[in-house]
Amino acid sequence: MTKLRLAIVGAGPAGIYAADILLKAEKTFDLSIDLFEQLPAPYGLVRYGVAPDHPRIKGIITALRDVLDSGDIRLFGNVLYGRDITLDDLKQHYNAVIFSTGAVRDAALDIPGIDMPGSYGAADFVSWYDGHPDFPREWPLDAHEVAVIGNGNVALDVARMLAKHADDLLPTEIPDNVYAGLKQSPVTDVHVFGRRGPAQVKFSPLELREMGELNDVDMIVYDEDFHYDEASKAAIASNKQVMVIDRVLGQWRERETGAASRRIHLHFYASPIEVTGDGAVEMFRFERTRPDGAGGVVGTGEIRELPIQAIYRAVGYFGSPLPGLPFDERRGVIPNREGQVLDDHDEQVPGVYATGWIKRGPVGLIGHTKSDAMETVKHLVHDQANWWSPEHPEEQAVTELLESRGVTFTNLAGWHNLDEHELALGEPLGRTRIKVVPRDEMVAISNG
Repeated sequence: MTKLRLAIVGAGPAGIYAADILLKAEKTFDLSIDLFEQLPAPYGLVRYGVAPDHPRIKGIITALRDVLDSGDIRLFGNVLYGRDITLDDLKQHYNAVIFSTGAVRDAALDIPGIDMPGSYGAADFVSWYDGHPDFPREWPLDAHEVAVIGNGNVALDVARMLAKHADDLLPTEIPDNVYAGLKQSPVTDVHVFGRRGPAQVKFSPLELREMGELNDVDMIVYDEDFHYDEASKAAIASNKQVMVIDRVLGQWRERETGAASRRIHLHFYASPIEVTGDGAVEMFRFERTRPDGAGGVVGTGEIRELPIQAIYRAVGYFGSPLPGLPFDERRGVIPNREGQVLDDHDEQVPGVYATGWIKRGPVGLIGHTKSDAMETVKHLVHDQANWWSPEHPEEQAVTELLESRGVTFTNLAGWHNLDEHELALGEPLGRTRIKVVPRDEMVAISNG
């Protein structure tokens, strides 16, 4: 039986889940899979998009590691699609390819002043505190009062990381440069703003509850935000998650505050209007909204202002276009039908598939990527007649191609080297691990 060759571009949860499902579904063909990852280490957003104080979510890495260590997958790290390897190259060496490159850019917030100094994207901040090698080592943390725009889990992560005392992060895998930056932060107040009400937030109950357990941080909510309309009451009565969120917020309303050195304020019914300042962020202007009776909001015309020195927009992630592939600029995804990539005429592109956030946009939790990958893999397996016929399917041909181009790539054994090195750095200090941040150091340690 001829061995069929499959490439997956992106070694985050989406790509690894797809590889796992393919190998388990393998019945009628002999398959080998190569994973290409632009970073020297695998796991994507689990390593570089989850706050370091979320060890339960990081536990997903254990399952991902088991897939990689099954012996049926090769990993090529530090390989950038579009530069080090192209779609034409993949067609020469593989029968098909799945793109699982995720969505790592910040979605835009189109209000005046949002681009002035002191305004930041949440995705960039997350990449900094997670030690992403392609982001600066330093982050400007000189604001006393900060606004965070968004009512999802990323907004909570950003607010929590800004307000949490740096020493309380020491047991985690926080990089040394991030600890040093947060340690000197003068922040006292972090204000989180959402356009709609408490019953319409996108927080998960667990994330919200954990916010209330921060050391020396008061949670501030405002009674004016809790005059529920009928749609909100119905949501609380019918949805268990909303019910728990309402209960947590209700408990915070009863708390005594004022003793803590830092505060996180949750502002609901607040629609962003403008950021102002003399050359840098100084003021956030927003319009007070009210329920429209159907779960949405309308403006009230009441304009409020809040003095701030920094603002973070956490209004969603956005995908990036990939060379040689169609791209939906409006949604930030590769156009597809259940994972089958479509061209500009809505015709299926032979041999090309997508999964994860680059397929469906940045919605759902990490676990949702597994069912998403199953849908894509189902079509890929049924589409063998549309697969490519590579001229050089030999496994060593790809290695030789990368070496001929001077690409210093890492492999699975190299990831084990880096993983063990980071764990060893943390062990004497009682820490989970200490991440190696510079890319060249990651590659050097990986390759021994």
